[in-house]
Amino acid sequence: MIAHLFKGVITALITPLRDGNVDEAAFKKLLERQIAAGVHGVVPMGTTGESATLHPDEHKRVVEMCVEIAAGRIRVIAGAGASATDKAIELSRFAKSVGADGTLVVTPYYNRPSQEGLRAHFEAVADAVELPMLLYNVPGRTGVDLANETVKALSAHPNIVGIKDATGDLSRISWMRANIEGQFDLISGDDPSYLGYAAHGGAGVISVTSNVAPEGMVALHDAIQGGDLATARSWQDRLIALHKGLFLDNSPSPTKYALSTLGYCTEEVRLPLAQTRADVRPHIDAAMVAAGIS
Repeated sequence: MIAHLFKGVITALITPLRDGNVDEAAFKKLLERQIAAGVHGVVPMGTTGESATLHPDEHKRVVEMCVEIAAGRIRVIAGAGASATDKAIELSRFAKSVGADGTLVVTPYYNRPSQEGLRAHFEAVADAVELPMLLYNVPGRTGVDLANETVKALSAHPNIVGIKDATGDLSRISWMRANIEGQFDLISGDDPSYLGYAAHGGAGVISVTSNVAPEGMVALHDAIQGGDLATARSWQDRLIALHKGLFLDNSPSPTKYALSTLGYCTEEVRLPLAQTRADVRPHIDAAMVAAGIS
C-alpha cells in the first residue's frame, strides 16, 4: 500500500478579521477547534483564507502563526500560489523557513498561461524550494485549467507530491490513477463530490465545510476509510446542504457568517468581498441545523 504524505480531512482555513486586521486570537481558537475535532491538516492562506486580498506581511504572519499553534500536531500546508512565479517562490521559501510541512500552489490566475507555461511555472517553484508541493487546479476561479497530461509530467518532479483537484470532474482522478506512476496524493478540492472522489481512490479532501463542521467531515472520512458506505452516505446527506450553502455567496463570506453565529469570529471580510447577503443567511442557518451544528 502506498503511504500518502497528505491525506484525510485538511481544512482550508478562513482568516478571521476584526477592525481591518487579522484577528490572531480568533485564529488560534479556530485552529484549536480543528485540531480537537481530529482533522489531519490545515491550509492557511489558500483561497478561503482570502490570500488574494491580504498584504504580504499578513500572509506570512498567518502562515507562521499556524505553524506555531499547530506545533506538529497536524500537517500545515501553506498556501503559496501567485500570478507571478517569483512571488510563488518567495512564499514557498518563507513557508519552508517557518517549518510548514508543504505548500499548496494554485495555477497562476488572471494571466492564463499555456500548458507549457504552467509546467515551467510549477517546475521553477519546485526546483527553487525543496518542500513537498501540492498542485492546485481550480479553473472556475483562475481562468486556466491544468490538463491531465501536464499533471502527469509534473508528477515526475520529486518535490511535487500531489494535486488538489477542485474541478468536480470525477473522471480526472481515474485518469490520473491509471497514468501516474508511484506515489502521488490525489486530494479533492470540492466538498460536495468528495464521497465520489474518495470512491475513485482519492486520499482526502481540502475542505471549506470543515471550517464549520470539522467533526462531521472527519466522521465522513472515517466512514469512507472504514468501508462503511451506509454511514458515509448518511453523513453526506447531513452535510450536503452545508456544502452547497457555503457557496451561495462570495466565498468565504458564508463560512465566516456561519462561524460568527457559533461565536468563533466576526463576519468581516476584506473588499472587494462583501458580507453574506440577507437572503442567503436563512439557507445557511437551515444547513447548519441539518448538519447537527448549533
